[in-house]
Amino acid sequence: MRTNKILAIAAILALAVLFGWGLVKAYQPKATVLQGQIEAREYHVSSKVPGRIEQVLVRKGDKVAVGDLLFSVSSPELDAKLTQAQGGYTAAKALQQEADNGARSQQILAAKEQWQKAKVASELASTTYLRVENLFNDGVLARQKRDEAYTQWQAAKYTEQAAFAMYQMTEEGARPETKVAAAGKAMMAKGAVDEVNAVLNDSQMRASHKGEISEVLLFDGELAPSGFPVVSLLDMSDAWAILQVREDLLSHFPMGKTISLTVPALNKSLDFKVTYVSPMGQYATWRATESGHDFDMRTFSIELKPVTAEPLLRVGMSVLLPL
Repeated sequence: MRTNKILAIAAILALAVLFGWGLVKAYQPKATVLQGQIEAREYHVSSKVPGRIEQVLVRKGDKVAVGDLLFSVSSPELDAKLTQAQGGYTAAKALQQEADNGARSQQILAAKEQWQKAKVASELASTTYLRVENLFNDGVLARQKRDEAYTQWQAAKYTEQAAFAMYQMTEEGARPETKVAAAGKAMMAKGAVDEVNAVLNDSQMRASHKGEISEVLLFDGELAPSGFPVVSLLDMSDAWAILQVREDLLSHFPMGKTISLTVPALNKSLDFKVTYVSPMGQYATWRATESGHDFDMRTFSIELKPVTAEPLLRVGMSVLLPL
């Protein structure tokens, strides 16, 4: 009987201890565990050239280096514009060379011969006039004949001067202004060719950063609008953790502070440094009834960069921080 009493008392004491421990645990503040995730820099590769996808050379998960060809776009319209631009440049360049080279040797010779012909005619007209003048002075010829001979001599002289000027102009070639204008037109035509080539270069899209292909949105034979992303590239060397933190906990995250975060997927903790703090929109505000405070609480976005590179980090991995 005595033993039963002792057992009953022991059982009551045990229940009392358990009840008391439960009350203590119930009124203890719960540990706050913040959860975030890993993000990384993503690049969307698109083409300025609208056209049909000719070939996609990568698949999701492929590793690429800077300069690797990702995809190409076919555009017959641009090929036709390039042909037109090249033809215009060839014609403008030929006109520039013509202006620089001046007249052909045959043209110069022909102009010289015309001047010599006019010079001989002028000398003959001068001699004829002198003879007529003498006859007029002797009273043999009328004044009308003398005036006609004088007029013919003056006309021949002016014709000689005009022919000599044409010969000089032919020999000198084009004017400096004409050469400058021809060079300018050739430069404009070259610019048109370069412009089309620059656009065509964007039809052969290469990786501007090293990384991993995360998305392929269009495939061979599909139409690609201008500026539409065809391939997405993920650069895991530029990764960070992001947390959403209520402002009453913001004092735990001063800029530059190093914090250890647990990465469950890797089953280890990594050191991260706080690099960016920014308030989120009003939609992320904690109301007073939800936060347990007398005023509404803003939510802040915290970005933390790994102190040392971790090659096993992946986008979407969770990170945990008990406070």
